[in-house]
Amino acid sequence: MKISTKGRYGLTIMIELGKKYGEGPISLKSIAQTHNLSEHYLEQLAGPLRNAGLVKSVRGAYGGYILAKKPAEITAGDIIRVLEGPISPVEGIEDEEPAKRALWIRIRDAVKDVLDSTTVEDLANHKDDGQVQPYMFYI
Repeated sequence: MKISTKGRYGLTIMIELGKKYGEGPISLKSIAQTHNLSEHYLEQLAGPLRNAGLVKSVRGAYGGYILAKKPAEITAGDIIRVLEGPISPVEGIEDEEPAKRALWIRIRDAVKDVLDSTTVEDLANHKDDGQVQPYMFYI
């Protein structure tokens, strides 16, 4: 399963709103500038997030977006499903032979477990501890 820029940038929006939760609306322009992203593209993502009840829009000179729920009540899985659709490593799992179908289901369930157990609050409070090691390939 590959997460597109829709899912990645959607997570960026939600993380930024989570970091500023309780401080009032945040403009997509400020998020776009902070992360060097297209404001227009972020606007296209905000609609589905609003329709799904994950964010609320606030009109006016000091308007923008706020989370519709507490950051601890919104999961990465909620966001990814809205923007990317169902979580599945391959299409047509039901057409696969039993051994492969079982593998794809285990992979799907593992990804779902990670996404559904990771909240916006977790992501907003994440501190980079430098523990992630890059892949090293030896020839």
